[in-house]
Amino acid sequence: MLGDAIGATDGNVPASGTLRATSAGQLACFTIEGMIRSHVRDSQGDYRYPRTIWHAYHRWAAGQGIAGIERWQEQDWPDGWLASVPVLKKRRGSAPATVAALQKGVPGRLGAEVYTSIGAHALTRCLPVGLYNRRPWWEAATAAASTHAAEATHAAALGATIVARLSEGQQLARAVDLAERECAADPQLRQGVSVAAAMAAAGSHPRRTEVLTRLAPDARASSALAGGAYVAASFPGREDVKDALLFAASVGDGGHVAAVTGAFLGASHGFDALPVDLVSRLELAWVADTLARDLLTELLDVPAGTGYTPATDPHWGDRYPCW
Repeated sequence: MLGDAIGATDGNVPASGTLRATSAGQLACFTIEGMIRSHVRDSQGDYRYPRTIWHAYHRWAAGQGIAGIERWQEQDWPDGWLASVPVLKKRRGSAPATVAALQKGVPGRLGAEVYTSIGAHALTRCLPVGLYNRRPWWEAATAAASTHAAEATHAAALGATIVARLSEGQQLARAVDLAERECAADPQLRQGVSVAAAMAAAGSHPRRTEVLTRLAPDARASSALAGGAYVAASFPGREDVKDALLFAASVGDGGHVAAVTGAFLGASHGFDALPVDLVSRLELAWVADTLARDLLTELLDVPAGTGYTPATDPHWGDRYPCW
């Protein structure tokens, strides 16, 4: 969320005031909420992950007031606490490929492309899937494939898997190596994207504007992934996070690169490495913190209960209806 908001400033962060999210940050929030709902449903014996994530993006679009979006129920739509957050109803740029797919009402599927976009939203909104960490490459690719084409889907799979390995404590170079192997082992992802060139460039020519411009020349998901990997590898220290995000945001389509950089460095170092002076101004700080805590609670405690254990929180199902 911090990388997304800094990216929106093109690296020229104002001295005061709120740091606003973009549509990418908003969609990432709904990805996390969809993950939680999916786990609630799965814990009760009914696995519907792809449909639950697809439903989550409909709630975002409904809150935005976008025309042509299917209502999934007549009453209390969109439901759940996240849909009632006022700032998530604010237009913060566009997500044309995602909106077009939602308006069409037909989700794409991994291995059976429906849509042609290779834009970066497929990647940025799916980076949090790495925190789910069952099969992060498959889960991220499935979520991305609902609205985007194979190249963007593969970038999402690799990006989320890097996040998963970083969150386990791996160093970035090792996390990238493991993630590329895991994605390559899946037959549906073998023609995927690689960030090996970006990592090599960071080793030989770090922190170079011209290198970042070459690696991330446009708003493709693969460009954002390569740029984010290059910046994260060029600024590896906990004390470098702020400089890394400002550098990422300053070049070309830096908003997407900054979001990827923030996800990688955040997964590497933890939230307490994030610059407090910027986080304290972050528009979605409370929302992101609440989602992170609730995801952890869901995965560890399963408060809505299972087919074998009773619910420990009678209101959890109202916060996260399992559909």
